Amino acid sequence: MPVPDTLFCAQQIKIPPELPDIMKQFTKAAIRTQPRDVLQWSAAYFTALSKGEPLPVKERMEAPSAKTDAGLTPGLLKVLHNQLSAKGIVSVAELKEKWKDLCLPEEQLEAILLLDVFDEEVEWMKILALGCSVLGESLLSSMKHACEILTQDPEGGAARIPYETFSFLYCYLASIDGDIPDEKIKAFLQKIKEDTDQQSGMVLLRNFLSQPSAQF
Repeated sequence: MPVPDTLFCAQQIKIPPELPDIMKQFTKAAIRTQPRDVLQWSAAYFTALSKGEPLPVKERMEAPSAKTDAGLTPGLLKVLHNQLSAKGIVSVAELKEKWKDLCLPEEQLEAILLLDVFDEEVEWMKILALGCSVLGESLLSSMKHACEILTQDPEGGAARIPYETFSFLYCYLASIDGDIPDEKIKAFLQKIKEDTDQQSGMVLLRNFLSQPSAQF
């Protein structure tokens, strides 16, 4: 015997009061992030939301770039930083999962991991530095990306970061580069340290950009 059709009226359909706001925020997040695979990204979004974890969402839309059209961008690298930096040390498996959640090409991450010798766990700040090196065309531009991603200053501001963080990233990328003499590294950092001593220990983006480009 067929089941009779059930008639519904507006009073019978109960919509959770929080649903409209959830969907509104989700839609805004999708527009800002522009994921290449909406279904895959949506699953990651709602999984993170249900667990109270940082969402895989850009702070703002990015202008399209031919160089990074299908790969890593500063905005996506900052999303990964927000998700993974608090742990310090992360497993390669988790890194790959977060990378996939953002619909980034697996081969790009594999290429980044080949730039150094890593085991099953990685230091996040080293991955951030290597990600910046992919985005930049030189050590100078890589450090510029790092400052803009790590700063607590508003967009377009001084892009300050602590000297200790700057020094770590610079020395690490310089060691990966392998072509910068140790004495130039030390001289450059000494000059930056002198400047930061006048800025409460913070490196200002404009200060190191004004240094001789030959050191980069």
